[in-house]
Amino acid sequence: MPSQRLIFHIDVNSAFLSWESVYRLSRDPDAQDLRLIPSAVGGDPSSRHGIVLASSTPAKRYGVTTGEPLVQALRKCPDLVVVPSRFSFYRKCSRAMMDLLSDYTPDSEQFSIDETFLDMTSTIHLFGTPLETADQIRERVKRELGFTVNIGIGPNKLLAKMASDFEKPDKCHTLSAEEIPSRLWPLPIRDLFLVGRSAQHKLENIGIHTIGQLAACDLKILKAHLGDKYAILIHQYANGIDDLPVAQKDPINKGYGNSVTLSRDVDDMETACQILLSLCETVGARLRSHHVLCANVCVGFKDWRFCSQSHQADLKEPTDSTAVLYQMACQLLKEAWDLTPVRLISVRAGKIQDDSFCQMSLFSDARSQKQKDMEKAVDAIRERFGTDSIKRASFLKKDALVDHAAGKSKHLDAT
Repeated sequence: MPSQRLIFHIDVNSAFLSWESVYRLSRDPDAQDLRLIPSAVGGDPSSRHGIVLASSTPAKRYGVTTGEPLVQALRKCPDLVVVPSRFSFYRKCSRAMMDLLSDYTPDSEQFSIDETFLDMTSTIHLFGTPLETADQIRERVKRELGFTVNIGIGPNKLLAKMASDFEKPDKCHTLSAEEIPSRLWPLPIRDLFLVGRSAQHKLENIGIHTIGQLAACDLKILKAHLGDKYAILIHQYANGIDDLPVAQKDPINKGYGNSVTLSRDVDDMETACQILLSLCETVGARLRSHHVLCANVCVGFKDWRFCSQSHQADLKEPTDSTAVLYQMACQLLKEAWDLTPVRLISVRAGKIQDDSFCQMSLFSDARSQKQKDMEKAVDAIRERFGTDSIKRASFLKKDALVDHAAGKSKHLDAT
């Protein structure tokens, strides 16, 4: 086995927008490819805080960036085509990519829905040189799945990830230890993984503008401005040091949540509970699709003054039922909210456990079982025909904030 590790980092180019294009073209080959025009996946342009989740390369030429408000993006590019997100399909694309990558190594770590690390150290000899293998993977993804990826190659996860961020889209890049002085150090510090805007400003204030300057800086100075642990971490990263293994993550998430930012402030319990119902449907569906249960529910909200508050409680029995989540969420909201106008509401299910060994309650009855069966049937219909294929009657009101059965709304953004 080689003495040095070989790590690949696979990153989908403009993931949500690429996957949305795949979806539309798979249903209509003559449809406009969103990747070729100024376009973005985001919330409703009329909402107060809709943001850009992904943008096309032509949109980026106008300065449109991920995370910025749609209103701002539309000022930069008035002809920007904005489409809503379709997360259930995006998850399918992500799973398809992971299945393809499993052909190359069993040692993988999904870093996010559109990013994955592969440890190719023990399997690269089966496929060819690192660059040849990366190109093979890149071409297969494009040919078989219909979207493009960037692949970074390095001796550790940090350098592989940094390499994948070089020229895009649809490229493979290397970043070896020998290439650090020429390819890593000249980059601005904002390009270093885990250096956020606040840290960037602090570093620039003491004269550090490039990764190379950070790598050469006295660690004592960095600790004085950034704190010990963070200073050590980014100093190591600047020098290309990262010993973390590629590790298969625990398939059970720590929690499942959803939140919405409202187009207008809400100050009545009836409307707030309707929003909670929409959020609970999303969270419940995700629990059931992952075959897990939750034993804790947390409701959060942010008022018009941007003051945040949350309230949580444990359930008597673990559940994946939308109805149970909703009942508890409403109870928590009534206990914690004084009707001060709110602009954001969230629901989170915690204390997650596998449902494989769930013991039937002695007090469960036919009615609760019918409720569970109904929720699973609704999940199946929405999975096959789309989330709008079946709705609650309360979401059909003309003036209802929520009009989407799985947490999306016409005047708010699911996050």
